[in-house]
Amino acid sequence: MTEPAQTNSLQTVSGRNGNGKPAQTAMAVENIVKRYGTFEAVKGVNFSVAEGEIFGLLGPNGAGKSTLIRMMTTLIPVTSGRAMVAGFDVSKDPDAVRRVIGVIPQALTSDPDLTVEENLSIYAKLYSVPRAEREKNIAEVLEAVDLTRWRGAQTKTLSGGMRRRLEIARGLVHNPHIFFLDEPTTGLDPVSRIAVWEMLNKLKSRRNLTMLLTTHYMEEADKLCDRIAIVDHGKLVAIGTPSELKRGVPGTNVVEVHFDRDTEEWQGRLEKLSGVTSVQPESAGFYRVLTSSGSQTTMELVELAASLGETVTSLSVQNTTLDDVFVHYTGRQLRDEQVKALNFVMPPRPGAQP
Repeated sequence: MTEPAQTNSLQTVSGRNGNGKPAQTAMAVENIVKRYGTFEAVKGVNFSVAEGEIFGLLGPNGAGKSTLIRMMTTLIPVTSGRAMVAGFDVSKDPDAVRRVIGVIPQALTSDPDLTVEENLSIYAKLYSVPRAEREKNIAEVLEAVDLTRWRGAQTKTLSGGMRRRLEIARGLVHNPHIFFLDEPTTGLDPVSRIAVWEMLNKLKSRRNLTMLLTTHYMEEADKLCDRIAIVDHGKLVAIGTPSELKRGVPGTNVVEVHFDRDTEEWQGRLEKLSGVTSVQPESAGFYRVLTSSGSQTTMELVELAASLGETVTSLSVQNTTLDDVFVHYTGRQLRDEQVKALNFVMPPRPGAQP
């Protein structure tokens, strides 16, 4: 089969951007595979990202998210398939790709002994940004990430949230068109994480950036991303806007209930209530019930518990979340995967039994 001709222009795709104009394709991967020996880390993934979009790769640690980004940013070679970034093939023209992208890795890589301004200046020089433009860009990105007051401070004196903002500023100092962020808020406290979300949304609108980010935080994907691709074991298992993905899960409400006494019969009892599409046991006596009628299910649940003489210690009703989407498509909870990953890397306590 003849390979499609390469082009350096963005291709029109369906949809509209924020200005009401036809959307353009900023990035696309076609049957992309990454293989290490006999192990396939990424297994024939396909997706495209529109210009001006924040696109999220959501999945547990080890799902293949970072590997995808590393291929798309030319850090590791593609085994097979094709990745196009701003119209350039990452395998055939990696230098052109590097000139138009900014990359924020998981780790904090700014030099702690240099000042904020020195870190930005060195990075701009690496991209051959002229001096006059370099000074202008540094002032602009410092203002954008609210670090102007700390431009002369040593980087090691900054808080974790401020250092993450510096990393983002550094990735913008050469005026990239496309921005890759790998787990941008990992290790931050909740307040700093929300501040980074707000900053990224402002940057998107002010600079007309296209962003691709990886995350394993459900709330982060829901708040930030225009569209989300769920990746699991190297495969893309679902893609769509947060609303579309939630609508694709049977049941529009989630009833969370905890009983003071757990019995094996509760799951079967809950499955028989009106509107129930799924029951997920979470811990002793605690269940997440997906239902098409939260009010009806809740009423029947309370009546059932009263008739059996059981006590409901807590009860809440909420809309379907991305947690439920992940369970629907993968059969397990993302937060459980994070616990497994943590247990795997934590060394045993002294004197602990193997």
